[in-house]
Amino acid sequence: MHRSHGSEIDSLIRLLAKLPGLGPRSAKRAILHLIKKRESLMAPLAKLLADVAEAIHVCGTCGNLDTRSPCHVCRDPRRDPSIICVVEDVADLWALDRSETYKGRYHVLGGVLSALDGIMPEDLNIGGLLDRARAEEVKEIILAMNATVDGRTTAHYVTERLTGCAVKVTALAHGVPVGGELDYLDDGTLAAALKERKPL
Repeated sequence: MHRSHGSEIDSLIRLLAKLPGLGPRSAKRAILHLIKKRESLMAPLAKLLADVAEAIHVCGTCGNLDTRSPCHVCRDPRRDPSIICVVEDVADLWALDRSETYKGRYHVLGGVLSALDGIMPEDLNIGGLLDRARAEEVKEIILAMNATVDGRTTAHYVTERLTGCAVKVTALAHGVPVGGELDYLDDGTLAAALKERKPL
């Protein structure tokens, strides 16, 4: 097969095409743009990617990604420590925090229960959540799972596990469509869902 560029560029295109939302054609366009802006964009991006890969940590408290542990959210004294919002992954945490409506803390489960994919309770950070829920200062746990079958199954399981902890368990309210994923919702929808959360 005829190639119009070297194997290193091919490898870079294949790697970039693995990112969400990018296919081979989008990856090629992105690579061409980076090459054209080699000094101002490509070199600084390569350096920053290497720095972040070296510096990134999973927060030992909530599971967020940051350059320090505990993360900036857990360290922020302005946040309400009595409320914990439970999310599936870091993308959901970032989406909810982007809305600037929620002022409590977070807990990242690291996925959802899925018999089909073989994801069991022990594969998720549920034990860490239970430990945090037993802390005297925690009064409410908000379950902000995606409105999917696996998300609802996980929320139900977590609710059962929280029985016996002296916390109120709530869930996001209307505004989150069935099958919807938090990372794709607009800020107003997320804000409304947080404000109108309901007891489980």
